[in-house]
Amino acid sequence: MARYRWAVASRALAAVGGGYAVSAACAAALGLVAHRAGMNRADAVTLSTMLSFVVYAVAVLWVFACVTATRAWLGLAVPTAVLLATVWWLYGGQP
Repeated sequence: MARYRWAVASRALAAVGGGYAVSAACAAALGLVAHRAGMNRADAVTLSTMLSFVVYAVAVLWVFACVTATRAWLGLAVPTAVLLATVWWLYGGQP
């Protein structure tokens, strides 16, 4: 019973924290891509922020649809790392 509760708690933490991380990284990457594609900065930020709400909702649903909590964490960590690397690359590698 305790193992089940820890698994649910881990998924809840992944849904809230990991979902936020992947949606924030997605918003940053999409904003930069949209701005580089010719959209003005305010519209790019608005578009990417609105789409990040959808990404967050999908991430939360996906976390609870996974078979294991480990897969849920990895499924959030890998896209977040890729998106953050994309943001770093679009900034030209500057800190």
